[in-house]
Amino acid sequence: MLSKLNGILQKYMPLFAPLGLLVGGILGERITSYTSLVTWLFAFMTFSGSLNSNFTHIRKSFSRPLPIIMTVVILHAVMPLFVWLIGHFLFSDDPYIIIGLVLAFVIPTGITSFIWVSMYKGHIGLTLSAILISSMLSPFIVPVSMTLFAGSKVKIDFWDMMMGLLMMIVIPSILGMVLNNMTHGAIKTVLGDKLAPFAKLSLIFIITINGAKVVPYLKNVDSSIFKIAIVVVLLAGTGYLLGFIISTVFKWDKEIRVSLIFNGGMRNLGAGTVLALTYFPSPVLLPIIIAMLFEQLLASLCGVMIKRFGSDANTKTNKKIPSQINH
Repeated sequence: MLSKLNGILQKYMPLFAPLGLLVGGILGERITSYTSLVTWLFAFMTFSGSLNSNFTHIRKSFSRPLPIIMTVVILHAVMPLFVWLIGHFLFSDDPYIIIGLVLAFVIPTGITSFIWVSMYKGHIGLTLSAILISSMLSPFIVPVSMTLFAGSKVKIDFWDMMMGLLMMIVIPSILGMVLNNMTHGAIKTVLGDKLAPFAKLSLIFIITINGAKVVPYLKNVDSSIFKIAIVVVLLAGTGYLLGFIISTVFKWDKEIRVSLIFNGGMRNLGAGTVLALTYFPSPVLLPIIIAMLFEQLLASLCGVMIKRFGSDANTKTNKKIPSQINH
């Protein structure tokens, strides 16, 4: 029954996401009192997802660390600074939109990138390592970045945000990996598959809460929302492009290139919405919600481009790094 429910949720998630926003907007203040549950639900989602990985992925990928380092640089240095500059150029009169843009692009890469990398035969070990390392660094990088880029506009509780990220991402990730190691991967079948549908239901609930928070704000937004949407999509596309350019410059093989493309473009937007709900005024949610609506579409288009124009010519150089890392 749980497996069937998980299949249904996975198949129709693109419909559940906007539906959750709509339901949240209709219910409004009647469900905003449940906002305090969001952090715990996201921690549960992180724990469920991390049951698929272990510390071996990190150890093996560091035999050649430069791709991981460049992924982290794209995620937490190049893109946040670029987004901040673009935000100030285009939205100088709306600091909350600037903050929302920066927050959407400073958060770590998400577990969904692993799914897309797997589909297009990217480097699994590199991808898992990038997700885990980016997540582990997030309690330090995200508060520092938001303080630098937005500290003068809103009051940010640095330590509270750090503890929130530890609770939402780092501790659940470590716990999931420890269990994976202790059971030699068996935990994924024993527990992970059973938790999967509840993790997806948690995501739908979080999206619904987001709708309750942001929809009232949308009522007062004019046609500028289309400008924000266009900017968000172009900025997200820039992340994918940077991954492609850097992997091309370094002449890395196709597997690493696919990993950098998706890891550079995708973000843990669920965590971004939780941070926006918890630590910032409601308008900050807008760019993150828009990014959530377009994320899977952009990933799909990127996958089509990889499939159509990708070449296996340079996979001959792929002798040092295996395409799959087994438990």
